[in-house]
Amino acid sequence: MARGSANLNLMMKAARAAGRTLVHDFNEVENLQVSVKSAGDFVSKADTKAERTIRETLMDARPNYGFLGEESTEITGTDPTRRWIVDPLDGTTNFLHGLPHWAVSIALEHKGEIVAGVIYDPIKDELFWAEKGEGAWMNDRRMRVSGRREMTEMIFATGLPFAGRADLSDSLKDLALVLPTCAGVRRLGAAALDLAYVAAGRFDGFWERHLKAWDIAAGLLIVREAGALVEGMTPESNPLETGEIICAGEVIFDKFAKLLRNR
Repeated sequence: MARGSANLNLMMKAARAAGRTLVHDFNEVENLQVSVKSAGDFVSKADTKAERTIRETLMDARPNYGFLGEESTEITGTDPTRRWIVDPLDGTTNFLHGLPHWAVSIALEHKGEIVAGVIYDPIKDELFWAEKGEGAWMNDRRMRVSGRREMTEMIFATGLPFAGRADLSDSLKDLALVLPTCAGVRRLGAAALDLAYVAAGRFDGFWERHLKAWDIAAGLLIVREAGALVEGMTPESNPLETGEIICAGEVIFDKFAKLLRNR
């Protein structure tokens, strides 16, 4: 697919290359002994290898750009206005358990603003992408957010804390407010894909707390370009800085955000 700017096509190339290495490693997960150490070590290596593939592809072509990735030390580029923001494997726990729901996420930031984003699900061969002002796409199909108007017909996505994280009470309060109003809440375990699915109209909205920039950078642009509104838990906050996000179509956003903020 040769579409969009040179930078966007470079991001697609990097995402697909990383996807190939991850699919190969994913097919090996089931052969591991079910032990926390061996499986965890294996997936950590798969994650790191994928990020190295992305970094080499991007930095060979744009050596002056900065690079922020989940698995490596940040690189400050000689061009201080541009930076790649990368999650080589969003949905690591799914990957570890042999669940085919995970993705590669790559964003390009220019002067503090995300201007291009790619989220690639290699298992389903779904490539979600956007450039600022050019709309959002899944492979060759233009995406728009859901047109549903009634909360009772809507499905929302979120993340839930694990391993004794202190924000469990916040998440339970959120669920207690949202669940009675809608058709369901899903926790699929990959924030990048949650945002992509809102863009595609599969989910009607998404919220989560305690995320990292690389979890949501690409998805923020993709979902906005598909017509969603995106804010932090407080209207003036920046989700990339706070890690807190509320996202939904314009029709329902105010009602959805009010639920989560007024507790």
